[in-house]
Amino acid sequence: MSDKVWYAAISGNQTGPFAEDELRAKVSSGEIGRDAHVFREGMSAWVPIVQQPEFADQLPAAPPPPVPGSAHVIDYEIYGEEMQFVEITLDPQEACIAEAGSFMYMDPGIEMETIFGDGSSEQQGGFMGALLGAGKRVLTGESLFMTLFGNSAGGQQKVAFASPYPGRIIPLDLKQHDNTIICQKQAFLCAAKGVAVGIAFQKRLGAGLFGGEGFILQKLTGDGLAFVHAGGTVVERKLAAGETMRLDTGCLVALESHITYDIQMVKGIKTALFGGEGLFYASLTGPGSVWIQSLPFSRLASRIYAAAPQTGGRRTGEGSVLGGLGDLVMGDS
Repeated sequence: MSDKVWYAAISGNQTGPFAEDELRAKVSSGEIGRDAHVFREGMSAWVPIVQQPEFADQLPAAPPPPVPGSAHVIDYEIYGEEMQFVEITLDPQEACIAEAGSFMYMDPGIEMETIFGDGSSEQQGGFMGALLGAGKRVLTGESLFMTLFGNSAGGQQKVAFASPYPGRIIPLDLKQHDNTIICQKQAFLCAAKGVAVGIAFQKRLGAGLFGGEGFILQKLTGDGLAFVHAGGTVVERKLAAGETMRLDTGCLVALESHITYDIQMVKGIKTALFGGEGLFYASLTGPGSVWIQSLPFSRLASRIYAAAPQTGGRRTGEGSVLGGLGDLVMGDS
């Protein structure tokens, strides 16, 4: 019999202390579920109960993730290096959805239709379901509407969507990621029809207040292909169970639903005030995959804004050898 004293936190409410056998009994009976966190003396932080070996074997099997419907099976090819676009090939009666403003070109057999939300909720809840799905998109800063591209011709037709700024387009087969991917707001580009684009609330107060992405992230759910866009170079990092990595909050692109996401404050007052890297960073704990970008759009935009002459920035390395006089002659000042 173990003499360890444990505490449990359920929906932010702490309970305990419990002897280890007592806590195992509560887990086995279902009184404490998979969403709980546990802590004991000697541990540096609270951890999800599903990652603690003493209790993980007592938990019931995780329910299968909700799948809104069988998504259309689509083929694709990604072109380009710094400014990429994805070309999707649709068979007859197949369709895909895309964010407004991402459309590039299409074959004549493709028909466009503006719909509420992502189209998947229309199949489940009629007009009210579609309205609810569209309302969720507003919370992530997106439009009420999305564009549906369907193949009404007798043969294969192609439609293409372009990335909004330099970076990479990441294809994600949701079936290989337990049918769910969590991504930053505005990362979604397009997907096969049947993929639901919803919201994922950050349960932790620290992540919501200081994470840079707010309480709400995008959640892509389904069993088809989805495409997200990120800035600069993108790398996938696989974290083992209990493995933790820390990164700039803006560099986080997407993560699997098993990943625990929290925000921590930079240690040391000197580093926090003068380090130039902000006060907070993201702490991610496995198991699961994380996608990281080297150039967050906010970082790119701030550099462009700072260099713009209209905002007091100064151009360097360009213009006439006459300097300011040359700018005056050329009408640039």
